[in-house]
Amino acid sequence: MFVKVCGITRLEDARLAADLGAAAIGFVFWPGSPRIVALEAAQAITSALAGQVLTVGVFVDQPVELVDRIARAVPLSAVQLHGSESPDYVARLPHRAIKAVTLEGDWRQRVAALPPDVMLLVDAHDPVRHGGTGQLVDWQAAVEVAERRRTILSGGLRAANVAAAIAAVRPFGVDVSSGVEIRPGVKDPDRLRALFEAIGPRHGDTGW
Repeated sequence: MFVKVCGITRLEDARLAADLGAAAIGFVFWPGSPRIVALEAAQAITSALAGQVLTVGVFVDQPVELVDRIARAVPLSAVQLHGSESPDYVARLPHRAIKAVTLEGDWRQRVAALPPDVMLLVDAHDPVRHGGTGQLVDWQAAVEVAERRRTILSGGLRAANVAAAIAAVRPFGVDVSSGVEIRPGVKDPDRLRALFEAIGPRHGDTGW
């Protein structure tokens, strides 16, 4: 089970996530997020944990050139796109990509149009905050996505529901943020530990 802890802004939170078995940590570089991290802070955290976890940068409808520049500077293992980025935009990125999708409207067509090597992340629909809302997704619909493509499940996951979510959807991985926080960008050590205990020995896989 691939586990990503997103919205990291502090080294101590990143280190604990890695020690508990996270495969990846996420840095938010979108200015509209309360979890935005400075480039220098992301670089310092990445340097301190070199080789222990994958690093993923979260962006929302930002220029390809900016995304590329930040990805190289950190450096990032992958970029996660949380806006309305087109399939052409995704294909232009010279980095591994995760594309967030929401399950409303013509989502099947949107998924089918994405390059086949792009990882999907299913999250709750919120056109303003673009993730980190704590809202659950429709797990039944998410099953269909996970059956079609390698998929990370997000949206309101926490220790109390993560095992049920994994059993219901059978995703490649899970992504958590608000469900393990004290406040945006600051993780709660007890909630993090409880999350990994709930997931159990299935966590720690970086097979991507």
